[in-house]
Amino acid sequence: MRKLSYVFVLAMLCSTLSYASKLDTVEIPSAAMNKTYKAAIAFPDAYAKSKKDFPVLYLLHGGFGHFNDWLLKTPDKMLVRNLADQYNMIIVMPEGEIFSYYIDSPVDPNSKFETYIIKEVIPFIDSKYHTMKDKKGRVITGLSMGGYGSLYLSTRHPDLFAAAGSMSGALDPNMTTWNLTPERFNGLTKFLDKIMGPMTPDSYLPYSVVNMADQIRKNGLPIVMDIGVEDFLLEPNRELHRRLVYNHTLHDYTERPGGHTWEFWQDALPYQVLYFSKRLKANGVML
Repeated sequence: MRKLSYVFVLAMLCSTLSYASKLDTVEIPSAAMNKTYKAAIAFPDAYAKSKKDFPVLYLLHGGFGHFNDWLLKTPDKMLVRNLADQYNMIIVMPEGEIFSYYIDSPVDPNSKFETYIIKEVIPFIDSKYHTMKDKKGRVITGLSMGGYGSLYLSTRHPDLFAAAGSMSGALDPNMTTWNLTPERFNGLTKFLDKIMGPMTPDSYLPYSVVNMADQIRKNGLPIVMDIGVEDFLLEPNRELHRRLVYNHTLHDYTERPGGHTWEFWQDALPYQVLYFSKRLKANGVML
């Protein structure tokens, strides 16, 4: 009897530790770069049981990361899967390579990640899965370089997204605004120069999200941002916030304890997904 009770308790425990959400890894070709990259996708449990179209969150990785970072590096390895289930949305984690900055590089013809995300990844996902295929059901966010990519892409393509977010975003590629040691500044400059060319007072200006504050206001796209007060990217985030306040752009901005860490991003993502869920519901999307 005691043995049967133990088996029953063990079975119950296992059932509480199981997750209904499903993960998939797909290969998404890029004609623009003549390569194929992987993407990870988290589906809510309801996806397998319904033919309805689901909203999609595009979740971008950071500068030295890859497509599966959000699944492997958060302290809670089930974070993304749980959020997909909780909010009944598909979460797509595409490849952005190391320091691509999610732009079409003006100096490297083999790095065209704006084209890849906008013209290849999104159409691929919409053609393969039951997704909402217009902006009212599509949102985007990311960490560090991915936070930059989210705001950069959504500002340049406001017709594709219902809202955008940034977590610890590297929002200004002019690294003189970052709080870096000389050694780290020189090391990171080498990576950025390969994508944007040598930094001059004007060369990075077209790629600065901070410099896009007026366009963000014009677009009227809901924006959510957060940053840790110990983060080396704090000042560019504060500067974009200042400019958005000055030009009367409604946005959600939070500073809180923390640095450029996975612990910070694990805490940040659920709040941003909650923010997105409210925007989606305001668009008539049922989660």
